[in-house]
Amino acid sequence: MKYFGTDGFRGEANVTLTVEHAYKVGRFLGHYFQNDDHAVRVVIGKDTRLSGYMFETALASGLTASGASVYELHVTTTPSVSYLVRKENFDCGIMISASHNPYYDNGIKVINGEGHKLEPEVEEQIEKYIDGEIPELPLAKRENIGRCFDYTKGRDEYIQYLKSLVKKPFDGKTVALDLSNGSASMIAKDIFEELGAQVIARHAEPNGININRECGSTHIEALQALVYDTGADIGFAYDGDADRCLAVDDDGKVIDGDHILFLCGKYLKEQGKLKDDTVVTTVMSNMGLYKAFDKLGIRYEQTAVGDKYVCENMMANDYKIGGEQSGHIIFKEHAVTGDGILTSLMVMEAWMHYDKPLSVLTKELIIYPQLLVNVKVKDKVAARDDADVQKAAREVTENLGEKGRLLLRESGTEPLIRVMVEAETDEMCRENVDYIVQVLKKKGHIVE
Repeated sequence: MKYFGTDGFRGEANVTLTVEHAYKVGRFLGHYFQNDDHAVRVVIGKDTRLSGYMFETALASGLTASGASVYELHVTTTPSVSYLVRKENFDCGIMISASHNPYYDNGIKVINGEGHKLEPEVEEQIEKYIDGEIPELPLAKRENIGRCFDYTKGRDEYIQYLKSLVKKPFDGKTVALDLSNGSASMIAKDIFEELGAQVIARHAEPNGININRECGSTHIEALQALVYDTGADIGFAYDGDADRCLAVDDDGKVIDGDHILFLCGKYLKEQGKLKDDTVVTTVMSNMGLYKAFDKLGIRYEQTAVGDKYVCENMMANDYKIGGEQSGHIIFKEHAVTGDGILTSLMVMEAWMHYDKPLSVLTKELIIYPQLLVNVKVKDKVAARDDADVQKAAREVTENLGEKGRLLLRESGTEPLIRVMVEAETDEMCRENVDYIVQVLKKKGHIVE
């Protein structure tokens, strides 16, 4: 598609994503959901980016011009929008965020009435309307013009919901939080403190241009230093819109999505809450996770890269937990999308149940060295299907045997071939990745 990708319409504010785009998205959605049975209701949230106010106003203008009522959550998290769409039966929700991107980017994520990402066929219609390929939509008139409502109480309802899920207070625990100067700044610290934890929070003063800047889940080293310096028992870092979470253990080691799936998958299995003893992962999860699952008697599904595909598999099979290394974790019993704050609360539950340091609980998971190289190519399909490239891939796979694996795939959005090798040593990873890259180069696929 031209505008919408795997995570909504994203681009640099007022460059590739403009207020005109936002207005037209609002106009289309306000019209699309109209029928004779009810007035259209849409809930909108945003992260802390400077351009969020501009896009919030543009979307609200388009929606109300088409006759929809707009409920503004203001600064909140993406999963809170998903939660409220389902709880309050909104026609759809919109989150204004570019997630972990720098502040000058922004995005429009549309969430359907089930709390999931909007269907691609509807996104295609929005694109056609933006480009003038379908007739202009009628404007609402007189008493049918929509109106806007302050809906900050909705965010409070979401906070109360998260707190209600916690079985045991966090008394006596010291928790470090990196709030990424983003959406979590408005929510996470208060939740942990109200649940009894001693909280050490950093990057909790958003100013519109410091979101994700050398902080949060994409700069986990900041949280590692905080845990080390303060002696905190555990640490959590979120991204800009707080739909992902990474952790740091008591030794300062990074606890990524695979570690979280291991710990929480094991805990749920022991509690009898892991449907079919199965966890959903993507093909990028480390082979060490699968070996650890095998020892625990936990089965696993592998999907394409993207929390969208993890979610689809979970919903189709009623699996209870799934996610990605990046920290997008879905706990289906409580949510239908990745939720960083929820993830941190679920990690706390499992950690406190075992009553051992997090560094001890994750020792059974041996992460294999992994090397991923993105190779820019002239034609990614031709490069992937090249007979010599395929032959080289088979050779690498045979050579690695059970001691490693190769993943060779195209990027979904860029002219790239991704070459990923996991093996017992860094040297084996480098040697095998270089071999594939050299074959791509020899066959003339690489853009010099």
